[in-house]
Amino acid sequence: MAGLAAGVVVIAAAVAAGVIASRPAPITVRNLRIAVVDGPRNNQHVTLDATFFTPHGGGRVPAILLAHGFGQTKDAMAPEAEQLTRAGFAVLTWTARGFGHSTGQVALDSPDYEVKDVEQLVSWLARQPRVLLDRPGDPRVGIAGASYGGAIALLAAAYDHRIDAIVPQATWNNLATALFPNAAGGGPAGGGFKKQWGGLLLTQGAVSSGGSAPPSSPPARAAASPSAAEAAACGRFLPQICAMYRQIATRGRATPQAISLLLRSSPASVAGRIDAPALLIQGEHDSLFGLDQANANYQAIRHNGTPAAMVWYNGGHDGGDQEASRVNALTRQWFERWLKPGHPGAGRSGPGMPGFTVSRDLGFDPSSEQEVLNVATAARYPGLGGTTRTTVRLAGPAQTIVNPPGGAPASVSVLPGFGASGVAFDMPGQTAAFTSAPLKAPLQTTGAATVAVRVSGAPDITLFAKVYDVDQAGNATLPDQLAAPLRVAGARAGRVVRIQLPAIDYRFAAGHRLRLVLTATDFAYATSPVPATYRVALADAGLSVPADPALKVSSGAVPWWAWAAPAAALLAAVAILIARRRRVADPAVPGLAGVPLEITGLTKRYRDGQLAVDDLSLRVDSGQILGLLGPNGAGKTSTLRALMGLIRPDAGTITIFGRRVHPGAPALSRLGSFVEGPGFLPHLSGRDNLDLYWRATGRPAADSHLAEVLEIAGLGAAIDRKVRAYSRGMGQRLAIAQAMLGLPDLLVLDEPMNGLDPPQIREMRDVLLRYAAGGRTVILSSHMLAEVEQTCTHVVVMHLGRRIAAGTVREIIGDGAALVVGTAEAGRAVTVLRGLGGIESAEPHPDGVIVQPNGVPASAVVAALVGAGIPVDRVAPSRRLEDAFLALIAGPGAPEPAMPEPGMPEGGS
Repeated sequence: MAGLAAGVVVIAAAVAAGVIASRPAPITVRNLRIAVVDGPRNNQHVTLDATFFTPHGGGRVPAILLAHGFGQTKDAMAPEAEQLTRAGFAVLTWTARGFGHSTGQVALDSPDYEVKDVEQLVSWLARQPRVLLDRPGDPRVGIAGASYGGAIALLAAAYDHRIDAIVPQATWNNLATALFPNAAGGGPAGGGFKKQWGGLLLTQGAVSSGGSAPPSSPPARAAASPSAAEAAACGRFLPQICAMYRQIATRGRATPQAISLLLRSSPASVAGRIDAPALLIQGEHDSLFGLDQANANYQAIRHNGTPAAMVWYNGGHDGGDQEASRVNALTRQWFERWLKPGHPGAGRSGPGMPGFTVSRDLGFDPSSEQEVLNVATAARYPGLGGTTRTTVRLAGPAQTIVNPPGGAPASVSVLPGFGASGVAFDMPGQTAAFTSAPLKAPLQTTGAATVAVRVSGAPDITLFAKVYDVDQAGNATLPDQLAAPLRVAGARAGRVVRIQLPAIDYRFAAGHRLRLVLTATDFAYATSPVPATYRVALADAGLSVPADPALKVSSGAVPWWAWAAPAAALLAAVAILIARRRRVADPAVPGLAGVPLEITGLTKRYRDGQLAVDDLSLRVDSGQILGLLGPNGAGKTSTLRALMGLIRPDAGTITIFGRRVHPGAPALSRLGSFVEGPGFLPHLSGRDNLDLYWRATGRPAADSHLAEVLEIAGLGAAIDRKVRAYSRGMGQRLAIAQAMLGLPDLLVLDEPMNGLDPPQIREMRDVLLRYAAGGRTVILSSHMLAEVEQTCTHVVVMHLGRRIAAGTVREIIGDGAALVVGTAEAGRAVTVLRGLGGIESAEPHPDGVIVQPNGVPASAVVAALVGAGIPVDRVAPSRRLEDAFLALIAGPGAPEPAMPEPGMPEGGS
């Protein structure tokens, strides 16, 4: 129940989400009870719970009917109704029969029931004084809805020609083929039953959400009875629908009676009658009503000569981004075009409404930390075959697969009703796979690919076909988590069938492979419980992949940073060129050519008067790992920004290998950095991200030393996985690898261990130690003092912009510090050590014994204890870097804590 509700609620919520108005105009809202008469003999009286919204002012306006999704009520449509009303429409929402507070029983959008109800709602609108009329009894009206509501929009338009425009979303063309698809052709009689979706559908109808039972419902009986049991099993479904479901669920196959009933509740049965201009909006993440269902509706409507446009959006019953604002805007524009006076709907398309629109994943917006979608548009919708096709050759021998007893365990392509979980796997022994060579160039597919296979071994074979995107590391991604069921009869001796795979819009990256997989089972579908063995082989050259090159990305959907960055880069390049012409070559500072970094008298004061860095001087030599420490506001980040040439200091000099640093300085080519968090394109692999970054530098590919960088960073096979699948630690490693590209002699890192767990911190420490082992220099800032102590060779402590201590880690901690000796026999240890010459004192400690060695080497302390037969677990200074750091910043005369640096958030460094 929760599953289907989740799928429908996601879509209905998207439809209901609105466009924000700066000053919402007042509207009038009336809650109504509208009586209708329906049924095959027009003798069933039903009361529909409805709400009528009218805009402010007087005069007649076009009307819109908003239909809700399965299991919901009119309340789900209220937000969108209010938005459309403020746009100048009169809007009627209602709860369909059998749901919420409406009476009657659920009939699955039957022409005898729900469709007749809508016809009477149209007539009701014609009697309202605020509704614009085309002629007496004929209102200017459109209808929109998603899923269940989308189908009623199509059906009502076919039966009632007073309807002037429709916007069906995420819905079906043929409910029989939607629930019993067969990718090998042959119709629903031989299709695979979507048992998970079917079960969720029945459960959701049995206990409808969004409202209690209608007022006319009788009270529950205290004792169980046959009728009560029937009601519990079927809920508010018509008995014939409940009986149909029980039969198909038991058989796992469609019966002729079921196909007939489902077809009557389908636009396919009357598609030739639809003459209302239709905007068809279908989700790319939808294993219930796929893109093929919208395609069938489109082809039928266009065959009638009726205007239509197609939108593929990034949502659906399986989740994804429902693109609420854009979908609602398109809906409003469609109705404005076809319903409002002064907006004649001439031609197939008009300004802002192309014939075909597809949502595509653009990448990651670092300003919002959200994935961003763009929109590709074309003047015409080409259908699922595209306008061009590419054959991708597949390889693989004939393979034997097994259908297990009971059909379990089953492979998984999607978990219906649970959203886009990303879970997809194929059971060993049940799967045949055929793989392409690595792609030499990216491959964009839009539509349904096809492939021919030969199957044999049983008189009746059910398989599930899907195409994976396999990266260089062998990681497989199933686009939109879609699989195509096929049933092949008469295949004992062998039959060749052509399979139409699920329609998708997807880009396969260069270097990736396509893998065709056929499995004997799928969790979402009913499969034969009888054990069997099948033989599967390719029957032609490979996979025929469609595309539509006419689809062009619309710049309007690109985030500000995507279009602003090139312009900013161009302006920066011009500024640098002008500055270079005005500036003579930077002279080398004598004696510093081999010194990675020297800072002398660095001072930086921001416009608000904050002194961020105050006369800072330090030197870092080759092979050192320097930890830059300090509390928030100490000046660490301002110092790092200055040495990277990102800000200009007010005084002082910075040199990198003897060359002065300033914005655009050649010396910066020897520096690699990672400051203030990574930003990667999540839909690309780690390797693709690094390649894109390096190409942006304009330097030769060979100079990146990518192989060596990857070995140091320890990314392994993960480098070829999409970044969206990375853990936090792996993302940090990729950021460090990006900073290491070109193997810079000086590496600057800001909080490289932030957010990592202990194993990831240890791995990051090893990465930095490996990098510095070759004589390179690393500078890092961090609040994790224990890790700085284990990683760094040298430390600089800053406070209020000034350097208050510098030296090796041992020098900062102090050689004369007490030792903590870990031992389980503290009493005996104290006695032995007090008798050891030179020892100042030895006292019990929670971890063993604390010793003031007074110059006695730690090795002598351990030798004395071991010689006395006392076990020693560990020996460590009792004063750690943390103790020294806190003492330095809180010592006598220490200044008050500083405010955060200008431009930095609270808690920044």
